[in-house]
Amino acid sequence: MDRRNFLKRVVKLFFLSLNLSLIIIISYLYPSKIKQKRLLNIYVTDEEFLPKKGIKRFEYSFDKDGERVTNFVFIKRDEEGLTAFSPFCTHLGCLIRWNNIHKEFICACHGGRFDKEGNVIAGPPPRPLERMPIEIKDGKVFLGIKA
Repeated sequence: MDRRNFLKRVVKLFFLSLNLSLIIIISYLYPSKIKQKRLLNIYVTDEEFLPKKGIKRFEYSFDKDGERVTNFVFIKRDEEGLTAFSPFCTHLGCLIRWNNIHKEFICACHGGRFDKEGNVIAGPPPRPLERMPIEIKDGKVFLGIKA
């Protein structure tokens, strides 16, 4: 390869890299408008079935985009009131379970462990369990779901 062809290729590569960099910068500065998720209040259970104290798992279903979605939530009751925890580990989204003997949430995928407040106590999770909005209306328990 002679010097002229080498320089042509270097100049082409430079401008190609410059264009790619500009595209990345522009997409960062002007992100596409992401559809905002709205909060759905989903019926979970009647108030009488909530735990008097401690943590209990509840399954719920709702329609999303024409399909029936079934999931579950952990609801904790203590002196401060009710708290609802998402069943997904904050590491990679694996499902967690409540271990009543050790009084902690456990993620079987990578050994993540959370205390009864949802705080990380071991493993790779980067942040506590997500808390979900929960309220009681007329004796019925509703959970706030992003849809």
